[in-house]
Amino acid sequence: MKRSHSMFSSSSSSSSSSSPRTEYDVFLSFRGEDTRNNFTSHLYAALCQKGIYTFLDDDKLESGKSISPELLKAIENSRCSVIVLSENYASSSWCLDELVKILECREAYKQIVLPIFYHVDPSHVRKQIGSFGEPFHRYEQDFSQKVQRWRNALTQVASLAGCALHDGNEAKFIQDFIVKVSNKLGVAQLNISEDLFGLDSRLEKLNVCVRTPLLDNVHFIGICRLG
Repeated sequence: MKRSHSMFSSSSSSSSSSSPRTEYDVFLSFRGEDTRNNFTSHLYAALCQKGIYTFLDDDKLESGKSISPELLKAIENSRCSVIVLSENYASSSWCLDELVKILECREAYKQIVLPIFYHVDPSHVRKQIGSFGEPFHRYEQDFSQKVQRWRNALTQVASLAGCALHDGNEAKFIQDFIVKVSNKLGVAQLNISEDLFGLDSRLEKLNVCVRTPLLDNVHFIGICRLG
């Protein structure tokens, strides 16, 4: 699994004592066989470049295996979840378990949830028809105790304000989407020359310090120079 090696992160927002500690800015939920090597890979790179600390799991277990505790924790510890709803998303019980957990965190912790309808009709997601309905014939037998939760989750996520990509320019879509995520998270625009030598290692150390958990969630950073 991957975490973005971002040099900057948005400031952590205050939360109630019942909320989990924020560790990531964004959790990416996606169907690997559909978008891992194209759209999601490009989206992940754009988030990293923007300085948005992102969790991407590129080592999903085989079909039928339970979702890992580490992945559940990563969802809980994220400020925002981005869900790439592609053609075969619903054919993965793993993805559906992720979706249920994400919406639970939205309800419990006010987590930001942003769906992307990637070459799919939102109404198909909402009504579970087409590629979002066919897998449920199998689920009724293999996962009968989870079926209703999965259906409810798909209906709910399709009703959220999201972004749809059908035949448009993917690069432009990702660029606009990054702006939307940045605004939601309160990430400042940062323009830094790529010619500055030795800056990355220092910023990485600073990023680690900023993300060290504190009881009052307050950090003070002092900057000094020689001369």
